[in-house]
Amino acid sequence: MANIVFSESSGVNDSIFGKSQAPIRQFIEKKGEQFEQESIVKRLFRQDKSNTFAQKYTSLTAMEGFKVAGENGAYPSDGQEEGYSKILEAVTWKDSFRISMEIMEDSKLMDLKQKPAGFVTAYYRTREKFGAALLGGAIKGDSTATFGGSTFGLTGADGQNLFYASHPAKIDGDVQCNLWSDDFSADALGMLEVKMQNTRGDNNEILDVAPDTIIIPNLHPLKKAVFAAIGADKDPDTANNGFNYQFGRWNVIVWPYLNQYITSGTAPWLLMDSKYNDEYGGLIWVDRKTLTVKSSIDENTDANVWRGNARFTAGFHDWRAIACAGVSGATDLS
Repeated sequence: MANIVFSESSGVNDSIFGKSQAPIRQFIEKKGEQFEQESIVKRLFRQDKSNTFAQKYTSLTAMEGFKVAGENGAYPSDGQEEGYSKILEAVTWKDSFRISMEIMEDSKLMDLKQKPAGFVTAYYRTREKFGAALLGGAIKGDSTATFGGSTFGLTGADGQNLFYASHPAKIDGDVQCNLWSDDFSADALGMLEVKMQNTRGDNNEILDVAPDTIIIPNLHPLKKAVFAAIGADKDPDTANNGFNYQFGRWNVIVWPYLNQYITSGTAPWLLMDSKYNDEYGGLIWVDRKTLTVKSSIDENTDANVWRGNARFTAGFHDWRAIACAGVSGATDLS
């Protein structure tokens, strides 16, 4: 069941619109379920629910680990330190549609389906476009993105852009990069995987980052290159068709919404550790209030008005969950 809450004003069911209330509600719920299942945002952003106007995200460094204590030795004291933190504040989103009295009187069933279909499609499309706008802006190197008339930050908890050449460590360690110039290839995929696996935390600790997801816009040459690199268990470029170690190891997400938010003529590609993203919060989506739909009668026009509102936001916390390549002027993987 889609997360949609319904309410009706008094008198709606007693009016000419009464018989349309249940079918429209069921149609909205059914369309919502379809979009929930197909949503890319749910696969890229960690999904959190909130009961406050803002959520704070932070991290802790790894503990140093066990030490040799000797016979009857005392327990050594271990500890963790807080890393960078990020606050995300939910914003309110609204939309509405109306069904005129004439539509009901004339039994225009097509309009009774198209209007609620367009309404729920607009809601879930807004969520997809919002997520794509944030990620696309980050790929372009922007520190903010404008969407729906509001401005949203694209920096991570460390204060740098999500994709950046020199992320600083909070406590100890060298700066680290998750922004690369190389176009997609089997070699570039292997090199970027190794870079991410060697990522260190804010106290210079190894984090065991293990990328498992390739994310690309819907571009034919890029799709062809990706599936050519990972789609067969034999390497066609070797004389004896040697084993292709990339085969069967990757989830691939092709996101058409991303196309309109990246620079035209470019072919960026991303690697993400989905488990790290969920556990530590790299890309975060916060739902403060689920979509709430209210049906009422407009006293001035006698129309049946359906209004919907929700509160949600999204942003970036820990850059280590994801890396970007194929960006001109960035660092070369080799």
